[in-house]
Amino acid sequence: MLNFISFGSGSSGNCYLLYTEQEGLLIDAGVGVRILKKQMRDFGLNLSSIHHILVTHDHADHIKSVGNISADLGIPVYATEKVHAGIQVNYSVRKKVPQANAKVIQASESFVLGDFKIIPFTVPHDSSDNVGYQITYHDIVFCIMTDIGQVTDEMKSFISSADYLIIEANHDTEMLKTGPYPQYLKNRISSGHGHLSNTACGEAIAENATPRLKHVWLCHLSEENNHPILAYKTVEQILASYGIGPADFALEVLKRKLPSGPYELHKG
Repeated sequence: MLNFISFGSGSSGNCYLLYTEQEGLLIDAGVGVRILKKQMRDFGLNLSSIHHILVTHDHADHIKSVGNISADLGIPVYATEKVHAGIQVNYSVRKKVPQANAKVIQASESFVLGDFKIIPFTVPHDSSDNVGYQITYHDIVFCIMTDIGQVTDEMKSFISSADYLIIEANHDTEMLKTGPYPQYLKNRISSGHGHLSNTACGEAIAENATPRLKHVWLCHLSEENNHPILAYKTVEQILASYGIGPADFALEVLKRKLPSGPYELHKG
């Protein structure tokens, strides 16, 4: 049985767990260790359930606790060379990933961790580097892409191959435009290396989803420039305009500061 929990999704901290009875795969470690320990206990899990950590990119809300977890429990951390370098110099990561635990990966080069086959792929964002992950467990295909400046053709192909998809719906375009952020930050967010709007997210799903898709989670919503109901309704309306409805796949918004799940992931 493959299970999924989100322990937080947004600029306050991002952290996701895929796990079976034998293996645990953490994706990003941007929530505090003490909070993560408590939340895992609430699900009957503990940090020893984690066997590997995948990192998407080196912004603080994705890596804050990665050094602590890796160093204290001897857990290997998989990231691109540029992301590893970024982790080492990021002031928010007080305890660094031990060199022996730093495993270098490259976009488009697959690797295997236990029963998980993993393909990293490039995601445009204004970090040192950024990747999404396609993770296949037996015949279940799980895909995560977050902090997205724009959706590339390669990313579209991974959406099309997914049974389960986590994708960013960061902001409402009008809320960002009229909101309190300074103009330079608005420009950064809406650039091709910033964050994905609700509308762009909905269109990416609608244009690339296939009948195999079972569940979509919207992630990394802005606290200032979005709202869970607004993100959900915007994406839902776009899907409906393509003739896609609730009977086709489940659509859900991940909580910002609280766990979402656990979810059982099935094939067929």
